[in-house]
Amino acid sequence: MSLNRRLISKGFNDLEKSTRFLESSELDGVDQQRLFAGFAYAADPDLALVSLVRLLERHPQLAELVNAGEDESEALFRLLGSSEALAEFLLRRPEHLDVLSSKVSAEPGAVPAEKLRASLLKSVGADPGAEQPLAALTGKEAYNLLRSTYRRHLAELAIRDLGAASPVDYMPSVGRELADLAAAAIEAGLAVSRAELAARFDPEEIAAVRLAVIGMGKCGARELNYISDVDVVYVIEADGMDEAHASTIGTALATGMSRAVFSAGPEPGLWEVDANLRPEGKEGRLVRTLESHLTYYKRWAQSWEFQALLKARAIAGDLDLGRRYEEAVAPLIWNSSEREGFVESVQAMRGRVTENIPVHERGRQLKLGRGGLRDVEFTVQLLQLVHARVDETLRVRDTTTAIAALSKAGYVGRSDAREFDEAYRYLRVLEHRIQLVQLRRTHLMPQDDNALRALAKSSLGSLETQRPGPEALLQKWQRTKRRVRELHERIFYRPLLVSAANLSADEVRLTPEAAQARLAALGYVDPRGAMRHIEALTSGISRRAQLQRQLLPILLEWIADGVDPDSGLLGFRRLSEALGESHWYLGMLRDSSSAAERLCHILSSSRFITDLLEVSPESAAWLGSDKDLVPWSFDAQWYEIRHKLARHQDPKAAMRLIRLIRRRETLRIAIADSSGLLDQRQVGLALSDTDRAAILGALHVAEATVFAEEDQLTNLLVVAMGRQGGREIGYGSDADVMYVHKPLPGADNDAAQQQAMRIVSQISALLQQPSSPPVLAERTLEIDVSLRPEGKNGPIVRSLDSYREYYQRWSLIWEAQALLRARPIAGDDDLAAEFTALIDPIRYPADVGPEEVREIRRIKARVESERLPRGADPSRHLKLGRGALSDVEWLVQLLQLEHAHRVPALRTTGTLEALDAIGEADLLPNADVLTLRQSWSLASRIRSANMIWSGKNADLLPFSRRDLEAVARWCGYSPGNAGAIEEDYLRITRRARGIFERYFYGYGT
Repeated sequence: MSLNRRLISKGFNDLEKSTRFLESSELDGVDQQRLFAGFAYAADPDLALVSLVRLLERHPQLAELVNAGEDESEALFRLLGSSEALAEFLLRRPEHLDVLSSKVSAEPGAVPAEKLRASLLKSVGADPGAEQPLAALTGKEAYNLLRSTYRRHLAELAIRDLGAASPVDYMPSVGRELADLAAAAIEAGLAVSRAELAARFDPEEIAAVRLAVIGMGKCGARELNYISDVDVVYVIEADGMDEAHASTIGTALATGMSRAVFSAGPEPGLWEVDANLRPEGKEGRLVRTLESHLTYYKRWAQSWEFQALLKARAIAGDLDLGRRYEEAVAPLIWNSSEREGFVESVQAMRGRVTENIPVHERGRQLKLGRGGLRDVEFTVQLLQLVHARVDETLRVRDTTTAIAALSKAGYVGRSDAREFDEAYRYLRVLEHRIQLVQLRRTHLMPQDDNALRALAKSSLGSLETQRPGPEALLQKWQRTKRRVRELHERIFYRPLLVSAANLSADEVRLTPEAAQARLAALGYVDPRGAMRHIEALTSGISRRAQLQRQLLPILLEWIADGVDPDSGLLGFRRLSEALGESHWYLGMLRDSSSAAERLCHILSSSRFITDLLEVSPESAAWLGSDKDLVPWSFDAQWYEIRHKLARHQDPKAAMRLIRLIRRRETLRIAIADSSGLLDQRQVGLALSDTDRAAILGALHVAEATVFAEEDQLTNLLVVAMGRQGGREIGYGSDADVMYVHKPLPGADNDAAQQQAMRIVSQISALLQQPSSPPVLAERTLEIDVSLRPEGKNGPIVRSLDSYREYYQRWSLIWEAQALLRARPIAGDDDLAAEFTALIDPIRYPADVGPEEVREIRRIKARVESERLPRGADPSRHLKLGRGALSDVEWLVQLLQLEHAHRVPALRTTGTLEALDAIGEADLLPNADVLTLRQSWSLASRIRSANMIWSGKNADLLPFSRRDLEAVARWCGYSPGNAGAIEEDYLRITRRARGIFERYFYGYGT
C-alpha cells in the first residue's frame, strides 16, 4: 500500500504536511507499524502526528511508549489527537508526561471529589485535613503548581472521556468531575490566599473570617464544561469581629483566590472566577454575611436572581456556612413562581435562548438558538420552578437528573424524557469535544471540514472504528436540534392538552393544579379560563379539533410570547369558532408557521386588531402572504368604491359598503404594521388614503342624494387639515377638514350656499351614523371642522369668494398657520386648484412681522396652559406635552411661515418632509433636526401603539408596566424593555423641548 493510501485510510487530511513530519528524524526509532496502528485511535491524526513529533524532539523516551504497542499507547494517541492545548501543557510540564501511559477503559470510572481536593491542596503545600487549609507556598510558585496539577487531572479525565465506549453515557460523570476539579482548584487558591494575607492581617483575624464559596450555574450543578467561567457567590461569617473589617478580609481572601487561579503567569490561568451573580451584580459588595444575603433576597432581589440560585451549591471554603446558605435560600427558590415579575423573568429566560447571536454565528451555535443547549436547560428549569414548589422530588440541580426526576414524577412522558436526555447529552459531548481541542470557551461548530471530521470521530464511542464525514455529523446535529425544539413544545404544552381534552391514557396527564401552574408561569392571568379555552379548542372528533391538538403546543407558546396571553387565547378560540372547518384556515395553521405565528402575536398583543379580526375572520387569510398585506392605494380603493356605488342606488346601503371597505383596509394596514412591513410614515400615508377614499365616497353619495331632489347649484371641495392634511394620522384619528363650494354660473348664491350646507351635513351623517346592519368593530371617522375661518363661530361651508374676502380682510396669523397643512382630498378638481392658488400667498407669506410672531407664541403658550388635561403629566402627554407633537409641529410651522416664500421645499403639508427641508436649508443645526424628528416620530408611534394595544385612543405615555411593555414591543423594542422606551421618550422629548424653547420662544439665543 502506498504511503498516501495508508495515510488516507488512517484519517489523515493534509497528506503533504504529514509526509514531511513522518520523515522527521525524531521518528527514526519508532516502529512504523505500531505508529500507524496508534493513529487509528486519534480523532485528528494530523494533529496527533505534529504533537507527537514535538514531544519526541524534547523527550525521545516517548518512543518506547509508542513501540510498546497500542495497548500501552492508546491514551497517548487519543489525547494528542483530540487536544492541542493539553499537548502544549505536556511540552511545558514534562514532569506530567506519565499521564500518557494511563490505561484506557471502555467503561471508565470517576475520581472522588475528596481525592481531587487533596491533590490540589497538597500541590501548594496545604494540609487537606485542616479546618482552614493554609498553603506553604505563595506567589508565582504556588500558582504554577496549582495550575499544572489541575491540568494534570484534566488530562487524566480527558483520556478517560475519550476512551469511553459511550461518551453520552459518561458525559454527566465528566461534568461532575470537572466541577469537582474546579472546586478543588478554588479550595487550593483559598489556601494560597490565606498564606499571602498573613503579610497584611493578623493570622488569627484571617482564621476568624469564615468564607464559603457558593458555586452557581454549571459549576454549582456539577455539570461543568472543559473550559468555562466558574460562577460563584461569597458568604462570610466572623463572630465578634466588626462586619466592615471582616468584609475587608473576606474580600481580600476572595480576590487572592481568584488571582491564584487566573492571573497571568508562566503556567496560564485556568478560567475566570465570575462573581457577577452576587446581590447587586458588579455594583454589589464582593462578599456578604448570610444575613445580608437574605435581607437582599427578601427585599430587593428580582425574580431572575432566585432562578439563578436554583444551581447554588457550597463548593469550597467553610462548607458548614455554605450549607446554611443553601438551606436559607431554598424556600426563596422554590416559591419564586409566586413572586410578582416571575412571568417577565420567564420571558427573559426564553429570550436568552436566542439573544445576541451574531449574524456570522447563526447556524453554528450549539448553546444558543432554537434546539440548542439553552433551549433544553430553559425547558427543564422552568418545569422545575413551576412544579417543585409542591413536589420536592424535583429539587435537583443538574439537567440530566432533573429530566429523570420530571419523568419519574409524571410531568414528562418516559419516551419524551429519554429522547430529551439523549439529545442534551449528545449536544454536551459535541461541546466538550470542541472545547477540548484548544481549551477555549466556545460553543460554535467548526467550519473547516478537517475539524468537522475530527469532531465526528471524537464524538463516537471508543469501540467505533469508522470515521464519519462532515455531512453525516452536520445532519445528525441538525436532526438533534429539530428534535429538541419539537420536544420542548411537546414536553411543556402537550400535557396541557391531555389534561383539558381527556386524550390517550398513555400520555402524561397533569393534575388541574399542575396544568394551571404551567399556564400561570407563561403569563396567563386566568389559568382556569385558559384551560377552558384549550378544552373547547381540542375536544371532539372534528377535523378542526384533531388539527388543533397537533398545533396548539406551539401556538400556546407563541401566544404566551405576547403581552396578554389570556386575550390572545380567547381571540384564537373565537376566530377558530367563527371560521369553523374552513379549509384555508386550517391549512394556513398547518402549512404556514409564519402566518400562524403572526396570528398568535397579533391576538396576544393587539385588542384593536383582534376586535377587527373577530368580525371579519376571513381577513386572517392575509397573514400567509406579504403580498396580500400591501396597503391598497387610493386609486384602487376609489375604483372599488365607484363600482359599489354603481350597483347600489340606496345611499345607506352604498355608504355601508364604503365603511366596510374602510374597516377592511384599516385592518390590512394594522396587520402589515404588526408584521413589520410598514414604517410609521407608510402607516400614516396608507391610513390617510383610506380615509380620503371614504370621504370621497361619502361626498358622492351625499351629492347624489341631494341632486336627486333638486338641480345642482354648486361644486363642493373637501380640504383636509391638520395631521389629516399632512398624511400623518394614526389609528382612530379624526379627520380635520374645511368645506369650500363654488356656485355654478347663473346659480343664486344663497341657494347654492344652502345646497352646500345640505351636502356637507350629510357627509358627516353618512360617515358617523349607525348603519343597518351595523358595521361591527368600526372606528367611525369623526369629521372635525373647527379649523375653518372664525373657528366654531364661522359657517361650516363657505364659497370660494367668501374665503377670498375673509382672508383678504380678516384673516389672523393662526389661520395662515392652519393652512400650512391644507390639502384638497375630495371634490371638484378645478375648484381645488383655485383654492390652492388662493391660500398659497397666505400660508407662504413674503414676510412675517414681529407682532405676528409674538401672536403665534402667545397662542402656543395659551394652548399649553389651557388645553393640557387637568392632572396630566406634561412630560408624558404625547400631543401637548413637553417636547411632544405640538412642540415640534409649532416650531416647524413657524419656520415654514417665515421661510417657505423663499425656500420652496418648505411648501409641504408633512412635518417630516418639512424637517428635512429645514435641515437642507440650514435653518436649524442637523443635530437639532434629528432630535426633533426622533421626538415627533416616537410620540406618533406611541399614540398608534396605545390604540393598537388597548383599542382606545390615549394621548399619554402609559404608567402601567404592562401597558408600557405592549407599547414598547409595538414600537420595535425587544421584550422586557418597558423601562427603556419610557427612558428614551422622556430623554428625547426633554431635549426636543430645549430645542423648541430655544428657537420658538427665543430662549438662550
